[in-house]
Amino acid sequence: MTIRKEIEQREKLFLNPYATLAVNSAGRAKPEESDPIRTCFMIDRDRVVHSKSFRRLKHKTQVFIAPPGDHYRSRLTHTLEVSQIARTIGAGLNLNLDLIEAIALAHDVGHTPFAHAGEQILDNLLSTGFQHNENSIRVLTRIEQHKGSNGLNLSKEVLDGVLHHSGYGEDVQQASTLEGQVIRLSDKIAYVQHDIDDSIRAGLLKLGDIPQKYLDILGSTHSKRIATLVKDTIYNTRNMMQNNNEPIIEPSQDINNALKGLREFMFETIYKGSVCQAERSRATFILEHLFSYYTEHPEKMSPLYCQIADEEGLERAVADYISGMSDDYCISLFKDIYIPQSLVPDALKILGR
Repeated sequence: MTIRKEIEQREKLFLNPYATLAVNSAGRAKPEESDPIRTCFMIDRDRVVHSKSFRRLKHKTQVFIAPPGDHYRSRLTHTLEVSQIARTIGAGLNLNLDLIEAIALAHDVGHTPFAHAGEQILDNLLSTGFQHNENSIRVLTRIEQHKGSNGLNLSKEVLDGVLHHSGYGEDVQQASTLEGQVIRLSDKIAYVQHDIDDSIRAGLLKLGDIPQKYLDILGSTHSKRIATLVKDTIYNTRNMMQNNNEPIIEPSQDINNALKGLREFMFETIYKGSVCQAERSRATFILEHLFSYYTEHPEKMSPLYCQIADEEGLERAVADYISGMSDDYCISLFKDIYIPQSLVPDALKILGR
C-alpha cells in the first residue's frame, strides 16, 4: 500500500461523514497518474503555492493602494489569513484540511492590481464583464502553465470552491463541498476584520466609529471578533450536523447578522469612502491608459498573451495581461510608457567622466 493510500484510508476512517474524501474526487479535466505520497488535494495545494500567480499576490493591494509602512495587508497576507481561519473551522468540523487549504491559497490568484477598484475598472472596460472569482478560474485553467500545458489541471472540487468563494447572501450559489463553503465564509471573516485593523492603522477609522451593537455581539478587539465568528460557526454547523439537517457552513443568526452589518458598515465608511474613491480615480486613469496602449500595441505583451490574442481575441488577452500585473509592475509600466524621460545620451558618461 502506498503512503497516499494510507492517507486516503485515514480520511475514510476519521473524517466527518460530510467531509470530501480525496478518493471520491470528481477528478481533473485531464486524467493524471496518482502520486505515491500525496492525495489529489495535496497536489493541488502544492501547484498553487509554486505558481507565479500566487507569488504575485505579495505585491497586489488588499484595500489601500501602496500604503506607507510594512504592516498593512497585501493580497497575499489576506490569503494566508483566510487559510488559517478556514483551517481552524475545518479542524473543528473534522473536514478535509488539504482541500480547504488548496481552495484558500488559490481563491484570489485572479485578483487585479489595485484591489476591487481594478476589478471594477476591468469590468467596465470588458464587453463581457470581469469578476475576480471567475478570473481566478481562468488563471488556474488557462494562464498558468504546467508541464507544457495550459492550466494547473486542478481537481474539480478545488475549482468549484474558488469559483464560489465570492459574494455574501442567500441568493449566492454555494460551493458543492462544505470545504468550499468554509472558504467563502472565512474570506468574509478575514477581510472585514483585517480591513478594520488596517483602516484604524491608517487613521481613517476609530474603534468608537464602529456601531456598538456589532462590537457587543462580536467583540471589541480584532482577535475577539475572529474568535467569536470562528467558534460560533463551528458550534452552529456541528449542531446542524447532529440534528441530521443538511448542513451549511454559517454562524448562528445573531452572529451572522452582526458580521453582515459590520461588512455593510465597512462598505459605506471605507470601501466607498473618500480615500478609496480618490485611489480608485487614480487607478482608473492608469488602467484605462494601459488597456488602450496594449490594445493598440499587442506585440508589446508577453508571448503567452499574444497567443491568447490570436486564439481568443485581443480584448481577452489584454484583460488577462493587465489583471495578472502586480500594483508595482502596473505603475512601473505606466511610467515607462507615459512619463516623459530624456532620450539624450549622458555626455559625461560617454566621455568617461
